[in-house]
This record gives sequence, structure tokens and C-alpha cells, in this order.
Amino acid sequence: MTRARGALAAAATAALLALYAWAFLRAESQRALALLVLLGVAAGAVSTRTRLLARIPATSERLSQTFALLAAAALCLALREDDFELLLVARVLIVAIACLGLHIQLGYAGVLNFAGASFFGVGGYTAAVLSRSTPLPHLLVLLAGGAMAALIGSLIVVPVLRTRGHYAALVTIAFALLFRTFLEVNDALGGPQGLKLREIRIGPWRFNDPVEVGPFSGSFYLNYLALLLVLLALAWIFVQRVERSWIGIDLDAVRLDETAAAVFGLDVARWKTVAFTLGNFLLGVAGAVSAHMVGFIAPNNYSFGESLVLVSILLLGGVGNAWGVALASAIVVVLPEKLQVLQEYRFLLYAAMVVLILIFRPVGLLPRRMRRLEGVEPAP
Repeated sequence: MTRARGALAAAATAALLALYAWAFLRAESQRALALLVLLGVAAGAVSTRTRLLARIPATSERLSQTFALLAAAALCLALREDDFELLLVARVLIVAIACLGLHIQLGYAGVLNFAGASFFGVGGYTAAVLSRSTPLPHLLVLLAGGAMAALIGSLIVVPVLRTRGHYAALVTIAFALLFRTFLEVNDALGGPQGLKLREIRIGPWRFNDPVEVGPFSGSFYLNYLALLLVLLALAWIFVQRVERSWIGIDLDAVRLDETAAAVFGLDVARWKTVAFTLGNFLLGVAGAVSAHMVGFIAPNNYSFGESLVLVSILLLGGVGNAWGVALASAIVVVLPEKLQVLQEYRFLLYAAMVVLILIFRPVGLLPRRMRRLEGVEPAP
């Protein structure tokens, strides 16, 4: 009975969130959008106070993930002819995949990466170069984007491991600034003008063609959304498997106390390198897909400010909370695009949200559903 109730609660939650997302994306009046924001805040406050989400048993976790995926697919189909709304959904999925990479780094191993947008850009530029100069299948190009980001990350992690605290964060900040400068002065990579990319093609499937299956028709963004949903599901499964394995336990031990972990025989440097490499791989894959979908990349797309946005999403969602990361990705991407008054103040909005979260709710927007070490509270 408990499992059946948990499944029903998970299905109802996914359906309500999909309905709310559809209403928010379809709303055009700024007054209607403001009312929907207030409704969302009120619903979130009620669910937090009554711990509604926390009452869904852990045994329903897999069902919750399945229902969330189905709800996202249903939302895409409901918006099948709305290009702008589908583009926003696609951006949410891309940012969620990228932030799952940061989730592994900071949430699991405690490695703070302020160069997320740079590794995102490494994936994008790798895809641009390979798609222009080699006949590699595009699926391999996407994987190559992730592999290149992971390779460069494995080199950057060396000075990170030789420093501690804020000094380690400064290494990633320096890389972010150097990466953008390198792109701007490198004519082989388009310089400040950037590079154009072709559409993704998988066999006869051309992603920039409108979807037409019998009487059903829809925007070409549905092609990218189908790919992104698959990639997000794979990334999510991978992250969950890591968390619940002995690898996750070792990473958690390193994050909580490096000295104690070393005393018990854990190679701290190795596990931090593993987390940094895996996280950058997801960032690179997300960047490669984004570059193909947009069709153009330039150094301005990968600024240090964009890296701060990714970190803010991680803090808003809650460090170590994958569900919170997904929710925060949707809020940070969609809210400024729909509410025009926030367009010019989006970085100020992100900063204010992060400060408020850290002051009043350090664990993030959603309660964390699991602990990797029994009896140990996750670090804020």
C-alpha cells in the first residue's frame, strides 16, 4: 500500500509540475506570469512546511524519475509548435545536464569549479571543429566534446590539487579567463566572431527538419529535445549509480574530511581527479549539443559570468541534491526570459536568490532525499 501511495504521489507531483510549466511557458501577459510566480512560491512554501515531497518513500525514487521523464516528454508534445517555448525547455535540459557535472564535482567530492562555462565551451568548440573537418558521426562528435573537456579538466585539476580552499577555486577562475582570451585571439577557432555549426544528423534523421509523422507535425526543436531527454536520463542514471556505489561513499568521505579519508587509506587526489573528470565530461557533452542546436558559438557565450550562473544553480538547488539542481535550472533559465522586467537584472536576481537561499535555507530549494553515509548530515 505504501508503494502504491508513493507511486500515486509521484505521478501526481510530476503531472502538476508539467501543467504548471505549460501554463507558465504559454502565458504572455506579465500580470499572469507574476501571478503564476506567486502561486509557485506559495505552493513551494506549503510543500516545504508540510514536507509533502519528503513523504514520498525512497522506494518510489525510480518511479519518480520515470514520471518526471514522461511529464517532460508530454510537456514537449503539448508545446510542439511553439518554437520559443521549446527552445527554453531545451536550454533547461542542457543546463541541467551541465549542472549534473558540477553536482558530481562539488556535491560528491567537494571540488568547487568556477570554470563550468569554459568546459561547456570546450565541448562546443570540439564539436564545431570535428563537424567541419572530419566525417565522424555526430553522436561520436558529442562524445568527443565530453572527452576533450574531461581531458583538459584532468590537466587543470593538477594545480587544483596542489592548493586548498579559495586558492583552488582561484585556479579554475584563472582558467576561465584564460580560455576566453585564448578563443578571442585564435583565428583558427574563429576569433571573436566565432564559428558556425551544421545541424546534427543521425543517419537520415536531420535535426533541423520539422517533425512530420502522419498527421502529427511539430517544430524541429522536438528532434533536439528527444536527444536531450535521452542524454539527461543517461546522465541522471549515471549520477545516481555513482552516488549509491562505493565510489560515491569514497567521494563523500573525501568531501567531508580529507584528512580522515587519507588516514583510512583513500587516495584523496585520485578521487578528486575522478570527480573533476567525470563532471567535465558531462559539461562537455552538454556544450556540444548546445552548440549544434544553436548553430553558432563565440567566446562571449562562455564568459566567467555564465560560470557563476551554473554555480548559482547548484547552490539554489542544494549541493548534493540532483532534484534540486533540475528545479533550479528551470527557474534560472525560464524566469528571466518570460518576465521582461528581469532581463537586464538577471545576474542581480541570481545573486539575490543565492544569498537568500544561503541565509534562510542552506540545504537548497528541495529537501535531500537520501544520505550516502548513514548518520551523517550532508554539508551545506
